Amino acid sequence: MSETLSNRVSRLISGSFHALLDKAEDLAPMLAFNEHLRQLDKAIDEVRSELGKVVAQKHLATKKLNNENTRFENLNENILTAVNMGRDDLAQVGIGEQLNIETTLAMLQATIAECNDKEKELEGFIIALQAKRREMLNAIDDFQKTMANNTPSINTSNDLNHIAQKANKTTNAFDRAMSRQMGFSYQTGQNNNAQDLKALEELNKNHHIAQRLAKLKAGQ
Repeated sequence: MSETLSNRVSRLISGSFHALLDKAEDLAPMLAFNEHLRQLDKAIDEVRSELGKVVAQKHLATKKLNNENTRFENLNENILTAVNMGRDDLAQVGIGEQLNIETTLAMLQATIAECNDKEKELEGFIIALQAKRREMLNAIDDFQKTMANNTPSINTSNDLNHIAQKANKTTNAFDRAMSRQMGFSYQTGQNNNAQDLKALEELNKNHHIAQRLAKLKAGQ
């Protein structure tokens, strides 16, 4: 299974400076540092791309929501006209369509709310990744200065411990971003009584249509 974007972001943010040094034990340390920076840049680009998709989805859902609200309001006038003219059959059709619109509106509202949560989550990822990148650049700069001054014992140096602490201080920022959980949609399991459930749903819908029609006629 491929690594998910959120897991990869978590791994990049939580990576320690000392871990990079250990990983680069038999290699030039700067190669490991530059590779980590490259992965951070790639993750930032991917999160931005995903954020763009979420923003576009929210825009389309909002536009659809406005259109459906307008259509619902227009049906109100048509239904009242049908009732006034004694065309209960046409009024029932209009009410049935309004019930369908209400279902669509609920789904669109849920989609928009989900997009809002996902948007905040992705924005948190970008902030955390950018902060981690800045800290890594500062840590690399400090590391180069330390090596230039011939600081002994890379693995035990107090100076390098300080560098590692600076490089890892944004981990909590990522944890805060991850804590902003979004509401996920779910699917019910396969049902062997689908036909009966469909009939039950239709019966319930017809009952609501009759109730609304009765209220409209009572208000004449």
